[in-house]
Amino acid sequence: MNTHHPLHLLLNPSSIAIVGANNNPMKMGTMHALSILKDGFAGTLYPVHPREKEVLGLVAYPSVEKLPVVPDLAILVVPSSEIINLVEEFGKRGTRRIIIITAGFRETGDKGKAEEERLKETAARYGIRFLGPNCMGVINTSISLNTTVMTLNMKEGRLGMVSQSGTYISQTLSYLAKRGIRFSKAISVGNSTDISLTDALEYLGDDEATTAIALYIEGIAEPKHFLEVAKRIVPKKPIVAQYVGGSIAGARASQSHTGALAASDHLYDGLFKQAGIIRVYSVEDLYGHGWMLASQPRLKGNRVAVLTNSGGPGSSMAHTCEKQGFIIPEFSPHLRKKIEPLVPPHAPCGNPVDITFSMDVEVLSRKIPEIVMESGEVDAVVLHGTMRSGFIKAIYPHIVDMLNGISLESILDMVRIDFSASASLPKKYGIPMAISSFFDFEDDFTTAYHAHDVPVYDSPEKAAIALASLLRYREILQRVENKNDVFLTEKRQFAESLLITAKQQGQTVLDEFHSKRIIASYGLPIADEVLVYGEDELQRAIETIGFPLVLKACSHTIPHKTGKGLIFLNVNSTAECLTAFRNIQTNAGQKVPVLASRMIKGEREFMVGFLRHELFGGVVLFGIGGIFAETINDVTFRLAPLSISDARYMIEDIKHAALLQSVRNLPHVDVNALANIIAVVSSIGVNHPHIQEIDINPIIIEGASPVIVDALIVLK
Repeated sequence: MNTHHPLHLLLNPSSIAIVGANNNPMKMGTMHALSILKDGFAGTLYPVHPREKEVLGLVAYPSVEKLPVVPDLAILVVPSSEIINLVEEFGKRGTRRIIIITAGFRETGDKGKAEEERLKETAARYGIRFLGPNCMGVINTSISLNTTVMTLNMKEGRLGMVSQSGTYISQTLSYLAKRGIRFSKAISVGNSTDISLTDALEYLGDDEATTAIALYIEGIAEPKHFLEVAKRIVPKKPIVAQYVGGSIAGARASQSHTGALAASDHLYDGLFKQAGIIRVYSVEDLYGHGWMLASQPRLKGNRVAVLTNSGGPGSSMAHTCEKQGFIIPEFSPHLRKKIEPLVPPHAPCGNPVDITFSMDVEVLSRKIPEIVMESGEVDAVVLHGTMRSGFIKAIYPHIVDMLNGISLESILDMVRIDFSASASLPKKYGIPMAISSFFDFEDDFTTAYHAHDVPVYDSPEKAAIALASLLRYREILQRVENKNDVFLTEKRQFAESLLITAKQQGQTVLDEFHSKRIIASYGLPIADEVLVYGEDELQRAIETIGFPLVLKACSHTIPHKTGKGLIFLNVNSTAECLTAFRNIQTNAGQKVPVLASRMIKGEREFMVGFLRHELFGGVVLFGIGGIFAETINDVTFRLAPLSISDARYMIEDIKHAALLQSVRNLPHVDVNALANIIAVVSSIGVNHPHIQEIDINPIIIEGASPVIVDALIVLK
């Protein structure tokens, strides 16, 4: 644990001063104070109030100056106009950690933004590190510290949580308790004026009590720093994130496909994949998958056993597991022989195992799972149907008249079992297990699973999908182990001189010929081509390259040529060349150079791009190319620069990745050559700050080899 991190003292104070609490239980400051007082914090709380002599039974102090000690932590729940003065007072007193619950800063507009800057400057002057403003505070279950407004009814947990919404670490506490999900620490960062979401992630990455981290994200101020921190953490513990921010770049005007496709969600998706973060799309999954990752042993493989007392849920779990990448192996004759005596005649026992509503709860909850885990034939178990008290309570009204008035409690006493033996199996065998049950926390099986950190979900599909988050993490770790160092090529001075010249001439884009010259200077494959200024030069181009040819207008004033009569494909004779050349001049409405290129033929087209984004910095794109690139919109992004492994994972990431394989008598694409193009383009963008965008579209696969057919470089 990093005891020098600014969050360490903030999460582990021995004394807290709160400003804004009084004796009205409906006031927010009072609610925060009650949580600290009532939920088990062993340290000392000092209320500060200018008029009250006593707050919640504690001596209240009229000012910060009158406090009997220098508190480790101050919590401020007062109007925003009072915050800066209070920060100064605590700074003079010697307090170095503050939580500012109060809202009303940059989220209110320019005036609030200016006040937030003053707040930051004031805190920095005294060496104060603070959380907020506009946050809900923190939870640290290891010391029963809860600074939120809701009751903390959970014991020490394993899931670390960082949220840009205070609600998700406060209003949800009862929801989480009912699902057996327990935080190790939870941090609401609010406006992140000082301590950021990335700072909190970094702290939880080193926290020994935290085995997995969940992030609720509305926006990241420094994506590159976030990426660096996350990549250090992921090999040690999994991170799951929900991003709900709006589009930052989706509506921006752009001269290239790359820019047009660079919507915020695409960029965050690429950031998470590059970091090895598992993305989810609901807060329910954020908690549910986070708890699976935090509580269960790591997967050793992708073989799963499906155990059930009903065919429907069993089929649903098996189907979902298979869709998620698990295999459901047929059990060996030896294992089937062990299971058969425990199930009804003719019941399926080869995986899935269906005990068809047997009332022997020991069989489904302990005996069969233990036999399966001992066998070495599976790496995980997903189980539906363990129930006792919930089921008996549900049928009791129907059977009470037949039981001569025996009470519900007596029936439950008659069928007691040792729940701990079932719930301890994952820890005993080091094999993860997910439970599906339609009976909630009121069922004693569910309660026992919760007590032993076994996740329970309210549908078969949810259990299977949550279990698959362990499979995603296993795949991520395998990629991390095989990862190369960043691939950054040496800067080419030829390319730099071309860019500087274009800038000096006032160009906003380079023409296709000079864009390709820059790309080719880095060793990337382009089609043979000659820039032609007149009909006499056209004949020499024909002799140099041969037929068939492509003729295109080539001018920095015409960045896009499609649909304008400025491109002629598959030109096969001198006469056709002359006609095409003349038509280009006519259609352009001016005398323009013409690029004569070898006609590249191939049925598969891809695109690679680079974009200098105002928030993300250098960003690289890979996806399906051609004239329908924006319509198909099958792209993936990463932050530059990239390693070759990053580039390969990008290639695998697109929806139509199967096009890279041998298909319809086409050979398997040279993926290494394609990955090299992606990595080198990321280098070009990083090396040359004059470049705003690079758009290489299409890259045609000729045989198995990628060839760059068109390119556009936009200047910054």
